[in-house]
Amino acid sequence: MVSGSISSDFLHHFPGRFADHIVPGGLDRLSLSFLADELATHWGGVGANIAFGMGVLGSRPLLVGAAGRDFGPYREWLWCHGVDCSGVRVVEDSHTARFTCTTDDDQCQLATFYPGAMSEAVSIELAPLAARHEVGLVVIGANDPEAMLAHTRQAKALGLPFAADPSQQLPRLSKPMCRELVEGATYLFSNEYEELLIRRVCEWTEPELTSQVGLRVTTLAGEGCELADMRGERVRIPAVPAVGPVEPTGAGDGFRAGFLTGVDHGLAPRQAARLGCLIATLVLETSGSQMWSIDRDEAVDRLCETYGAAESAGVIEVLDAALFEAAEDSRL
Repeated sequence: MVSGSISSDFLHHFPGRFADHIVPGGLDRLSLSFLADELATHWGGVGANIAFGMGVLGSRPLLVGAAGRDFGPYREWLWCHGVDCSGVRVVEDSHTARFTCTTDDDQCQLATFYPGAMSEAVSIELAPLAARHEVGLVVIGANDPEAMLAHTRQAKALGLPFAADPSQQLPRLSKPMCRELVEGATYLFSNEYEELLIRRVCEWTEPELTSQVGLRVTTLAGEGCELADMRGERVRIPAVPAVGPVEPTGAGDGFRAGFLTGVDHGLAPRQAARLGCLIATLVLETSGSQMWSIDRDEAVDRLCETYGAAESAGVIEVLDAALFEAAEDSRL
């Protein structure tokens, strides 16, 4: 079950560096306008992106979130890619959320998110959905903050393991809210900067943060990811190198989709992280969070080149099984 935002993405590219236009000592009066040279419009949202990736990999996730009256074509797209949308509430008097993001040549981003129908996600109850579906894990992704809290509390009350992924909503969270979202999570997902924000908001040291969750999974952009458990054991997994143009929007969601699919198929976390890194790179190499696809032979070559044949064997088995399941779903 993937609870999170559902949105339309408006992606711009600025041909330069934001850092070159920021005056030291002037951040308190910041007022900038960047002329973009590209605009791409795609479907997105944290919850939908993760669910899409898992659907492509044959996992048949249940998406939980709120969308507007314009959701029809997006629902069809997700359904055709293996996502169960029966947990999506359609708000007839509102538009689906919108994400506007500008990326510079350093892959730095400036973004704004308009919630729209997402504000109604708090009204969705997990218990009826869990009664109708076999749920092994609830992913609590960035969403309306009250919905994130409600779904975390409901998952705990139902005894369902959950993954905490507050990401883009961290600036909106108070210390009690952030702590409640993180404490007791089976997995905590974040990027490196978001981990620092979580620690600052929660007033935890790094060991204190790691002790609150089963496994801390921190993505490190082009450096891959770090896994740390509550015993203090850490392992770093290198990224699968990207080729061609790079657009970072949605790459973290792709990582989560690959990681969760790997875990769902019985992989150990470090192996699942390798599948996550592969999917993240496929997202990086396309414009749009849901425009990537997998060529099986190419994927195997890239896994073996990055991690070696022996270390990639289990991941390849899961990838083959996932692609078979996805093909069967498509045929049916």
